[in-house]
Amino acid sequence: MADKPIKAQVKLQLEATKATAAPPVGSTLGPHGINLPLFVKQFNEATAKDAGLVVPVVVTIYGDRSFSFELKTPPAAVLIKQALGLKSGSAKPNTDKVGKITKEQVKKIAEMKMVDLNAASVEAAISMVTGTAKSMGVVVVD
Repeated sequence: MADKPIKAQVKLQLEATKATAAPPVGSTLGPHGINLPLFVKQFNEATAKDAGLVVPVVVTIYGDRSFSFELKTPPAAVLIKQALGLKSGSAKPNTDKVGKITKEQVKKIAEMKMVDLNAASVEAAISMVTGTAKSMGVVVVD
């Protein structure tokens, strides 16, 4: 589809398998004239394995109103919350800690996120995920 002129690129974060034509999908993609029911169906099918997670998606809209989309890995904060079974991070991460995550869990999340991070190595990705955990009030333990 690289030969078609690109009209727009839209970034969204949607819950896997729960996309509908209602906002934010409809209000964001509707003005571009794409087939919303088709997008919703394709997105929900593509994210079936990620049920319950928030999945970033980049929708490329072409001049003829066709589209393609690329799924990204869920945000590190979402993966950390899932790994620990948390509902949310701490409102005061410096003083109120909400959980503990092991270095092995951090490494697993970092390896999953490597494709979407601008990190040159797994160690750099681990550092990024560790920073996210600390900013959520999660303590990284051995």
